Amino acid sequence: MIRLTSHNTKFMGADSPLEQADWVLVGMPYDGTCSYRPGTRFAPNAIREASWGLENYSPFLDLDLEQVAYCDAGDVELPFGNRDEVLGRIKIAAQDVLSQSKHWAGLGGEHLVTYPVIEAYLEAYPDLAVVHFDAHADLREDYLGEPLSHATVMRRIVDIIGPERLLQVGIRSGPKAEFDWMRQHRTLMTSQEEFQQRLSAWKDRPVFVTVDLDVLDPSIFPGTGTPEPGGLSFIELQQWFALLKGVNIVGFDAVELSPPYDASGVSNIVAAKAVREILLLAAYPHMQRADSQGHLTQAVL
Repeated sequence: MIRLTSHNTKFMGADSPLEQADWVLVGMPYDGTCSYRPGTRFAPNAIREASWGLENYSPFLDLDLEQVAYCDAGDVELPFGNRDEVLGRIKIAAQDVLSQSKHWAGLGGEHLVTYPVIEAYLEAYPDLAVVHFDAHADLREDYLGEPLSHATVMRRIVDIIGPERLLQVGIRSGPKAEFDWMRQHRTLMTSQEEFQQRLSAWKDRPVFVTVDLDVLDPSIFPGTGTPEPGGLSFIELQQWFALLKGVNIVGFDAVELSPPYDASGVSNIVAAKAVREILLLAAYPHMQRADSQGHLTQAVL
């Protein structure tokens, strides 16, 4: 098993022993290919610390983290000067989680960290599909001649899953070639109705959700390395998230928080709340609890 660095501060309520957890939070503190402003390596612990300012309960979803068995395994220990070794270690960490029949909940880090996780997931779920929230398409063949970058991560993922298994939400920036590609392959969701229809067509297909937090407007989420005006409000993001109710989410991550660019710390709290919401939605199909008579009831969204 790859070495993980533990922290005194864990994500709120993540107190289930690893052996009993269904979901495992793992930090991926890497920003080696950031093309504008670095700093995402500081995000995992910032999210953990900010999470303690939130409640376990989501009134929007009417779900509570107390219903979820999850643990915080710490961060993958990464050698920052060696990108390929970084990606290899992240993949091994994801394989370790999956080999124990558990689900990955990743805290980035820049968006490239998602690629090795998807590689590991395809070994366990060959028919995996991906839902991608982002301001940027990340579909370039290369960035300044480099094929492995946070600006190319979705193209590398499409290379191994195919465009028919990708849905993208919130994209508002990129070269014309990327938008032409998304229109051609119908990956860009322009309405919630279309998104819901496409999700329904997947039925029980396993889905990985990757959330680049710069999908949010920088007026409410300035703490990111590549801010892009015109983004979603947090309420709008929750509404898109809610359409994932009942989807077979088998893993997720949240990436591209860069704490140094928001001295107020609000972006850290926004990121932590987004993680809480998607963790609740991911765990939703499996949420059952015993009532006082010993019968099983399921939380209702």
